Amino acid sequence: MRRKSRFSLEGRFIALLSVIVAGSAVLSALLALHWRDGWLVIPVVMLVAIVAVVAAVRRFFRPIDEIHQALRSGVASFKDHDYSVTIATSRGDELGELVQVYNELAESLRNERFDLFQRELMLDTVIQSSAVAVYIANEAGAVIYGNREAADLVGKRGGIEGHDLLKLTGARAESLAAAIADGKDGLFTLPQDGDGSEILHLTCRNFNLNGRIHRLFLIKKLTREITRREVETWKKVIRVITHEMNNSLAPIRSLITSAQKIAETGKGGEHLRDIYQSIGSRAGHLQTFIEEYAHFARLPHPRAEWVDWNPFVTSLESLAEFKLAENLPDDPGHFDPVQMEQVLLNLMKNAAESGSDSADIRLRVLQNETETLIAVEDRGDGMSTEQMQLALLPFYSTKRSGTGLGLPLCREIVEAHGGTFNLFARQDGGMAATCRLPRPPG
Repeated sequence: MRRKSRFSLEGRFIALLSVIVAGSAVLSALLALHWRDGWLVIPVVMLVAIVAVVAAVRRFFRPIDEIHQALRSGVASFKDHDYSVTIATSRGDELGELVQVYNELAESLRNERFDLFQRELMLDTVIQSSAVAVYIANEAGAVIYGNREAADLVGKRGGIEGHDLLKLTGARAESLAAAIADGKDGLFTLPQDGDGSEILHLTCRNFNLNGRIHRLFLIKKLTREITRREVETWKKVIRVITHEMNNSLAPIRSLITSAQKIAETGKGGEHLRDIYQSIGSRAGHLQTFIEEYAHFARLPHPRAEWVDWNPFVTSLESLAEFKLAENLPDDPGHFDPVQMEQVLLNLMKNAAESGSDSADIRLRVLQNETETLIAVEDRGDGMSTEQMQLALLPFYSTKRSGTGLGLPLCREIVEAHGGTFNLFARQDGGMAATCRLPRPPG
């Protein structure tokens, strides 16, 4: 709490000068009264007064100068991030208040620096203990920070700060240096000792530090996670295939048994035809199911070409019922027409099966110089947020007879084009499926 000053600096200084002037005047008057030629003494008294004023002023300003020097030294130490300098004073005036404010500021900066140091220490401990390799490189490509995992990844036991990042990673593996040089998020394979390899994921970000651009690289090992997911996926595939095959083989087995009993009696030819028809239907369903799975597994790489929109959409209209949401672009799109036709037909089939009226199924095509947006919109029953997330996973289906491959196949085709596939719930009900495809220059 600040001390309340009894006298200001200005008041003290005026009081000091007033005492000296008043004393000089009284002394001059007394000498003039006692001496006949007292006026001759006045210059002497004035000289003595001037000397007294100079001495008093110097004495008055000496502690002020000392505090001023101390404040200058303390503020200069702030520039060097040294906040340990404090100033002791017992003054009760404005200068004392200034010193107290300085001391409070120094204490506040000391506390903030200590808290910042503790947070930096905690953050560094977390990063050093992380299983993710962290590299920070400056504009010249030199490493200015790397954690233990980053050093282990490139086989360096000591510090890696100051090393060129590309040379450092290139000495470990060409694939690692190539991923760093490419600077794009994604997976890459790192060779291991022997014949094995490890799958890693790279994340790259730019950020500004002290007015200069720096790059952050995060590398995470995913081999175990991917292997675990692969095992889970294969287990699910086996369960789905087993379920579908049992659904077809069990009725077929029962129908064959019934056919044998009827054949033994030598009667019931009409029943035998029905049984054979049912067996053929179940076998056809099983064949369709297997063919869909095989097609999903053998999806060819898209052969993109320039496609005029009018004949492409006219071909779609002969296969599905829908309306155009707006006029088609004048410029052609760039994609594999066969595969994208399959995507759109699948989306329109889903829209029709969702309970949407055919008049509410709309095809929307928007295009600019770099991107093509194709959307299929409906006013059906829609999906919950959880269902939309699961719908893009293979083998998930909300339909009793569905294989769960339609939407995953759409996403696989769009992503093979270098695009993105998403599902959205529309505001007034229904769904929208969007395909964003890149367009090459020209």
